[in-house]
Amino acid sequence: MPKPIVALVGRPNVGKSTLFNRLAEERLAVVDEVPGTTRDRLMTEASWAGASFTIIDTGGIDPSRAGSGKSEEPLSIGSADFINQIKDQAEIAIAEANAVLFLVDAESGVTPADHEVAQILRSHQRERDGEPYPPVFLVVNKADNETRRNQAYQFYELGMGDPFPISALHGTGTGDMLDALVATFQLSDEEVEDDSVRIAIVGKPNVGKSSLLNRLMGQERAIVSDIPGTTRDAIDTYLTYEDTAITLIDTAGIRKRGKIEPGVEKFSVLRTMQAVDRASVVLLLVDASVSLSAQDAHIAGYIIDAWKSVVVIVNKWDAIPKDTYTMDEYTRLLRHELNFLPYVPLLFISAKTGQRVSQVLPTALRVQDERMIRLATSQVNRILQKAQDVHPAPTKAGKPLKIYYGTQIRSDPPTFILYVNDPKLAHFTYQRFLENRFREEYPFLGTPIRLLFRRRH
Repeated sequence: MPKPIVALVGRPNVGKSTLFNRLAEERLAVVDEVPGTTRDRLMTEASWAGASFTIIDTGGIDPSRAGSGKSEEPLSIGSADFINQIKDQAEIAIAEANAVLFLVDAESGVTPADHEVAQILRSHQRERDGEPYPPVFLVVNKADNETRRNQAYQFYELGMGDPFPISALHGTGTGDMLDALVATFQLSDEEVEDDSVRIAIVGKPNVGKSSLLNRLMGQERAIVSDIPGTTRDAIDTYLTYEDTAITLIDTAGIRKRGKIEPGVEKFSVLRTMQAVDRASVVLLLVDASVSLSAQDAHIAGYIIDAWKSVVVIVNKWDAIPKDTYTMDEYTRLLRHELNFLPYVPLLFISAKTGQRVSQVLPTALRVQDERMIRLATSQVNRILQKAQDVHPAPTKAGKPLKIYYGTQIRSDPPTFILYVNDPKLAHFTYQRFLENRFREEYPFLGTPIRLLFRRRH
């Protein structure tokens, strides 16, 4: 059975992301003093007392301008333009959850916004076995001292049951809360391993990453905006495509290092890098309506340095005036600018209209299949022998490189060890030549190849 899903819900700035990071045991969610920092749903795995579950951090539900006729100043100062969408995303998380941690702030006491969030939660609950479902745990955060812990009783007026006073920052009281939480799970005897294909969607801000995600999912799973930098957190979204489990990871846009704002945006970039690191295949989105930039090439270089497979997605193709030769000319330009990625497939799409989006997942899965290929040792050595017949290994200071034999030691990515007389004699140009000979025999579409040279003892 799938792991239980736990949603963290509350008004802005009550400490949801701080608790999320504590439960995840690492800094995954952006934490900032500006209310409204978390916008989309952020997911990760956590465990307590032998029980594993998925936690979802959500943007703060801000009632100030979410309904008609509301004119109050927004609580979400950092996300005032997205209040309604954040509320929608939080409600989706509630609907998907097996349990909800409803966070309030002991320091500020009960607020009208807390009452509204409580009402939203009640509206999403249904009866199961005579009890409201999903169960809601009232978590009174920032109860950092005895006085505030004793004041937690005031939150009974929300009608959400017994309060759990905690400090997400220091961890105080979280154990009792987690004990009560996992007691509600109907756990299977065996944990289900996540064997999904992990596909990250990366690119500069405003190239259409979230629009592509929504198009692939067929629903509004990520906030879409014309404002660059709308997505800050890496978001995991799960789907099944032709019996293949896939995890799609939408990420914050990567800007040039000198243009990265301190604080929130810096952590977003770090998290995008982490998203690339945990993906197998990366969809690199570029904007067809603007010239390819050095930053696009920089992002591509990082992906390759991380040994990830790549599909280059040229988005906004619908916005380009075209003739018979436009795609060929753009392809030549891309191949020239990304000359270190000759083996990477290119797709020209429009996430807005849906043009060729149907080709994205099949191409990514084909690339994943290529990533997992294993060549027999006999194949490897036949390729090496043919390569040396065409172009003998170079010499250095009169000493020739001798390749005795090779073998593939792993896939994901394809990695080969070549046993030689002296690894220092393997010049990078000859390494590139050998890689090309491997690809002539087997393309390894979209996938980097690692050649490791080892001295034969």
